[in-house]
Amino acid sequence: MRVKISGRERNAILSSLAAGVVPSIGLHHIQVGRKDEVNALLANLASVEDESAFVRFVAGRYGSGKTFFLNLIKAVALEKNFVVAAADITTQRRLHGTQGQARSFYSELMSNVATRSRPDGGALPSLIESWVSKLIHQAKTEGQTDASVAQRIHEACIPLQDFVGGYDFAIVVEQYYKGFADQNEALQQSAIKWLRAEYSTKTEAKNDLGVRNIIDDKSIYDHLKLMAGMVKIAGYAGLLVCIDELVVLSHRLNNKIARNNNYEAILCILNDCLQGTVKGLGFIFATTDDCLEDPRRGLFSYEALATRLAPNRFAAAGMVDYSAPVMKLGSLSPEDCYVLLDNIRRVHAKGDKSQYALPDEALAAFLTDCNRRMGSAYFQTPRETVKDFISLLRVLEQNPNADWRTLLGEIKTSAKEALDPFREIPKEEDGPDTLPVTENPESDLSTFKL
Repeated sequence: MRVKISGRERNAILSSLAAGVVPSIGLHHIQVGRKDEVNALLANLASVEDESAFVRFVAGRYGSGKTFFLNLIKAVALEKNFVVAAADITTQRRLHGTQGQARSFYSELMSNVATRSRPDGGALPSLIESWVSKLIHQAKTEGQTDASVAQRIHEACIPLQDFVGGYDFAIVVEQYYKGFADQNEALQQSAIKWLRAEYSTKTEAKNDLGVRNIIDDKSIYDHLKLMAGMVKIAGYAGLLVCIDELVVLSHRLNNKIARNNNYEAILCILNDCLQGTVKGLGFIFATTDDCLEDPRRGLFSYEALATRLAPNRFAAAGMVDYSAPVMKLGSLSPEDCYVLLDNIRRVHAKGDKSQYALPDEALAAFLTDCNRRMGSAYFQTPRETVKDFISLLRVLEQNPNADWRTLLGEIKTSAKEALDPFREIPKEEDGPDTLPVTENPESDLSTFKL
């Protein structure tokens, strides 16, 4: 029996898909395919619960469903009691920077922290408060005094002091409890501000919290490991970090040195997680095939990453390896596309079959028309197909006398142009604080000027 779809879910799903973005709610209403990929990520999540770590790169063409897949795994992880932090890479928010870009990226991650009870993000304060409240409840149940509660919290934070920056992290958590016990909301807000990397100077943090350091550009990965340790202590399964739009590093970050510094940060994460030195932490990066494999600007331009992310040479001729760090999202089958359109039609009708705007034969005719106009792109990158289909549904909804057969012949699809929005790659640049970089190492005179 089909679950009834609320008006809020319907509007969110249709509006998001019509704009070419992934809805934040109701993914289960439209999900199709990707069974093997989801099972592989479920195995990774189980390893994190078992005190391990993993790194995955989800690669695919533009519009192939990478962001949708990330959001789906995020929803699954939340149901399994994970804490999830998600953010998009931009030129001003990235893994490495010298002018606050990395700290800004970490701050975005912490602002978007989600838990099962707060799936929409902004869960960091409630996460800390629920953990502290749990420790207080345990202490009060055992008849301990307020001083004993403070001691219990201090003891709970001792394992965090083994991490880089763990001593200051523990002090901040203890300060949060002090503000909680004294009803000092300002002190609590200062603690959350520190945890979100919103302090720009050490002096300000010392005056507010009595700590010597802040989270800066150089320490964001260390503090992600700290956060993973904290959520495990707090009783969660682990921390999952979802990073989208990795393509910005390769196709929008024009400074080669800055690009390589970000690739070095990714390499550090990859090495740590593969070598087993990290516990309770998982990373999923969403990237395009070009961002991954471009020998000039992509991740494979960084030799150490190219070696570690190289595909399995035995996974050919129809063979697959879902355990490799790179997971290529394959094309949806025509049958999957049909089911996807059927799901969208059902969402449009709020689950009421009698209100379907199109008959079954129209779905088949629409896909046939897409195949005629777009070729294989209609199921390799279903974004444009979905956008066109929702446009058709909306026209039929607002024009009851319109004939879908006539409208099909009038649909214009810009799928070819949308497949690669970064097709015009800017020239390399050197920042004001970097040395000149020669793109072609064989040409020693390429940067020579009189």
